[in-house]
Amino acid sequence: MNTYQHILLATDFSELSEHVADRAADLAGRCGAELVLLHVIEHFPEDMPIDAIAPEDVDCKEYLSTQARTALEELAQRLGREDAQRVVKLSTRSARAEILQFAREAAVDLIVLGAHGGHGLSDLLGSTASAVVQGAPCDVLAVRG
Repeated sequence: MNTYQHILLATDFSELSEHVADRAADLAGRCGAELVLLHVIEHFPEDMPIDAIAPEDVDCKEYLSTQARTALEELAQRLGREDAQRVVKLSTRSARAEILQFAREAAVDLIVLGAHGGHGLSDLLGSTASAVVQGAPCDVLAVRG
């Protein structure tokens, strides 16, 4: 059996994502794999938290991109993976579509992301995780909290 060589961590910076990131970094270390940290900024929802709203004189997309890049940098340092590639995608599409496209284009062999509990497949995994599991061109590890 081949080990993983190119692991993609899709993070939303939620509380669960810290546990997911630890799992991805551990796997990458055990396999000697490259680790890519990906955060997707979807179209801007109306119920966005107040701390995610850009100051009046700053472009919203640039503000959110800068915050995400900083968070990915901090995550890479916390994981001891300063070598990890960091990618922020601004998209008018869903996070799941961007994760799947990135995985295909980058020849990822494992996607690691968080699962959110509930009932049924999409609730059990969360709608994004469920769609990634169903559409991924590679293995997917959906980590529960």
